[in-house]
Amino acid sequence: MIFLYSTYNELIKIALKPRSYLGLAAITGLVGIILFALKADGMSMISFVTASFEQTLRFEGEVLNGNLVAFIILQMLIVHIPLLVALVTGDLISGEAAMGTLRMLATKPISRRQLLGSKFLAGGIYTLLIVIWLGVLAVVVGRWLFGPGDLMVLNSDGLVILQENDVLWRYAGAFCVAFFALLTISNLSICLSCFSDNSIGPIVSTMAIILLFTIIGTLDVPVFDPIRPYLFTTHMASWRSFFEDPLPWESIRNSLVILTLHHVLFVTVALFAFNRKDITV
Repeated sequence: MIFLYSTYNELIKIALKPRSYLGLAAITGLVGIILFALKADGMSMISFVTASFEQTLRFEGEVLNGNLVAFIILQMLIVHIPLLVALVTGDLISGEAAMGTLRMLATKPISRRQLLGSKFLAGGIYTLLIVIWLGVLAVVVGRWLFGPGDLMVLNSDGLVILQENDVLWRYAGAFCVAFFALLTISNLSICLSCFSDNSIGPIVSTMAIILLFTIIGTLDVPVFDPIRPYLFTTHMASWRSFFEDPLPWESIRNSLVILTLHHVLFVTVALFAFNRKDITV
């Protein structure tokens, strides 16, 4: 019961911080801009992409529909959400350490393990809300404005066309995997927050690690080949696998395993550091 009460308090703290609404506002604004642009002149962009296929394929129906719009939004915005997550979760411990409120928490009848666990859970809930809000704007609003239809996806293997009745469950799976990947960012920033007494350090460090791992993952250098599959950034875009046909279940499973190992690593390191952190001064 005390763990749930502590988690509730952490959620209240998150709700009272203005920066917590920055992510929701940014997603709303960016999605609004994308929807407006696609509504105003989306067909010209789609025609540019499909021009090379029109000699061999004939497209019927509305190519620019709500399902394609949702995919475009997800593709464009999901890479920017880690920063929005880290802005809030990177402050959960270091921010209180800077303000001295961790000393007050030390006097309450709750163990450090429970306190840290409540912060991880609160950070995960905030991350989930971000993903749900993105899903509502992308899928629900997108389908409302543009209508349903078959989804056309261009990937490395060519053009994949998914029927309308085969799309929604793929979006559900894609958003679940996207949340699991973003939860890695939340756990990483909280872990780094255990080593800092200011709120800026963990946020900057989280983004620096993401940037470093992304560069290593994209550089076509053989020396990085052995470690590239084990970097969490390599699996941040694994949600795209749900829009392949047939579905690469083994690839999705491997990505989830790697991300889970990172979750365990970050939580373990955070617990080790937080148990030894001096919060009485």
